[in-house]
Amino acid sequence: MKTDNKKVISFDIRDFSTMRCPMHGLVSLLTGPWTTYILWLIRINGTLRFGQLKKQMPTISAKVLTARLRMLEEAGIIERHHEATIPPKVSYSFTRRGHELEALLDQINTLAVQWSGSEQTDGKSLSGNRAFSRPL
Repeated sequence: MKTDNKKVISFDIRDFSTMRCPMHGLVSLLTGPWTTYILWLIRINGTLRFGQLKKQMPTISAKVLTARLRMLEEAGIIERHHEATIPPKVSYSFTRRGHELEALLDQINTLAVQWSGSEQTDGKSLSGNRAFSRPL
């Protein structure tokens, strides 16, 4: 049996900024510890279970990963899917708001690859570089 906890999101991105600035709030949200990597993993892999996320981030504690996922869920960027089985199956995917971030994440990745010097001499990026390709 699959259950979803649908919550009405009354989230204001300005809540992440003491300056009450939407842009500063979004940047503050996205640059929290582990946040961009969690978003990138979901971006390149689609729906992921908690264990799959944890496996890609071996140095993060389960407590911190859970806190980051809850924060992103509260922000309406990801949604948590819970299947009441034994053991329970919990997976995470982008919401509509999360999908709105895809182009931005792709642009940031392109710039990061360019700035990291990870481009080949023929001008093609190293798409096979594990840091920038599908890790699962």
